[in-house]
Amino acid sequence: MEHTVITIARSYGSGGRTLGKLLAKELGIHCYDRELLRMASEQSGINEALFGQVDEKIKSSPLFRISKKIYKGEVLPPDSDDFTSEDNLFNFQAQCIKELARTESCIIIGRCADFILKDEPNVIKLFFYASREDCIRRTMAQNGGTEKDIIKKIEKRDKYRSDYYKYHTGRDWNDARNYDFCLNTSSTSYEKLVKVVKDYISICTR
Repeated sequence: MEHTVITIARSYGSGGRTLGKLLAKELGIHCYDRELLRMASEQSGINEALFGQVDEKIKSSPLFRISKKIYKGEVLPPDSDDFTSEDNLFNFQAQCIKELARTESCIIIGRCADFILKDEPNVIKLFFYASREDCIRRTMAQNGGTEKDIIKKIEKRDKYRSDYYKYHTGRDWNDARNYDFCLNTSSTSYEKLVKVVKDYISICTR
């Protein structure tokens, strides 16, 4: 496969993270998820725990949720009062994503990677989603818990991701126009899903 970067946005319970890992193994490339937090920490010198606290979520205040800080590529210097702000933590993470995209074929999960790399060549942007019933089933099989608790968790995580995406990109997270390929993962095995995505990637990279 020629130099290709695949970004994956996913609804909670759709199996997007698992699918990304399996796809990376099939393609013989790296898959980056929470590893990005460590990389951004090492690059910036900021404690990794701070990156973890704001990973794919924003402040809970209503004012913060309706505001926007659309990513433009800037990184603030250490002497700035906002060096460890949530916005600058995102900027450092975005910088790591851009550097990875330029140096290797890889898969990047979440964290607005599709928007961050919108001007980069050879990027395939994917979005995985599933029916509510299927998301509940997958989450219950993986984590256990009552259906009521799982529904609450799914709604909370998807709200986090939607607000985070809107704040940093100005776009709606689940708008199909943001992506090259959207796939409903409901009631389909990972083996078949990987094949479908591999076939699509093959068409895009011919």
